[in-house]
Formats: sequence, structure tokens, C-alpha cells
Amino acid sequence: QVQLLESRGGLVQAGGSLRIFCAASGFTFDWYTMYWYRQATGKEREMVASISDTGERTNYVDSVKGRFTISRDNAKNMLYLQMNNLKPEDTAVYSCNARWSNNDYWGQGTQVTVSS
Repeated sequence: QVQLLESRGGLVQAGGSLRIFCAASGFTFDWYTMYWYRQATGKEREMVASISDTGERTNYVDSVKGRFTISRDNAKNMLYLQMNNLKPEDTAVYSCNARWSNNDYWGQGTQVTVSS
């Protein structure tokens, strides 16, 4: 059974930091490119960051470059997103996503709220 379980998000003040993670099971984690997406209320879902299967390549949306860091631990089947200098516009539901070949798996999402 495939599972992607995100950690609890939370409420953070602007300028603060938060680390969320995604625990994967039920598939061969180190075959998959992993993504963090977010969706704010009334907005379309956007890709925040991606990381290759080995972790060697990462990619970020311009709005989080220099503030967010995606990482993974293939030995533990874990995906992380370190978010620093958070802004109110980072408020959204964050979801992890795993993709390989025709397989496309999603977590349930976790709410991150940044207060001004």
C-alpha cells in the first residue's frame, strides 16, 4: 500500500522557519523524483520544489529560491522541506508528490500558515 504521510504543518510568524517532512512507504522511494507542491486558498496548485531520485538535482519556484531547501534521505524513505524567512504569501496546504514512469502518488497535505 502506497503511503505519503506529511508531518503536521503549523502556524509561524513571518520571518520564522518551519521544517516539514513526508514519510514514504509502499514503493521504491529511491526510484522516484519527489516534489513539494502547495495550494493557497483560491489559487491554483503550484510546484514549490523538486529533487531527483539521487538527490543530486533540485529545482525551486522563483518565489522560494534562497529561502526553502528540499532534501531527501533515501535510506529512511523521507522527504524534507526546510522553509526559512517565511512570508504570509507562503500560507498554503503543502503536499508531497512522488513520480516515476506512469506512477504518480500524493500525500494528503499539511497546512502551513504564516502570520504577519
